[in-house]
Amino acid sequence: MMEVSPSQKDKHMPETSEAQYPDKRRYRRAKIAKPLRVRPSDPRDEHFEDLPVSINASKEGIYFHTRRSNYYKGMRLFITFPFASAHDPMNCEYVAEVVRVETLANGRFGVAVHLKLTMNYGGGGAPGSITHA
Repeated sequence: MMEVSPSQKDKHMPETSEAQYPDKRRYRRAKIAKPLRVRPSDPRDEHFEDLPVSINASKEGIYFHTRRSNYYKGMRLFITFPFASAHDPMNCEYVAEVVRVETLANGRFGVAVHLKLTMNYGGGGAPGSITHA
């Protein structure tokens, strides 16, 4: 078998997608299917309430599929995750930003969001306190 020197590898072998698209995540994703509630936080955006199910999540982000086409990169959102009902005291709401929108098959979209802030209504902090996610 012929050995290839590192300089020859660079000339003859294409770069991997990992090198072309470095992973910006600081935390590993876990495949987790949990319901979430999504609402726009900017009053200039059309109001809606989307109730998708997560595909995966990490400490700082969530990825989900939806049929709504009005998500855009940079859009600010209120996300309740996990979401059971509007009156569940265990709900945790986040301020998030859309970092990626993918067009999928069958009129669906993949949306990746970065969780910016946690709005704690119960539990660890004072009522209504805001902490960084």
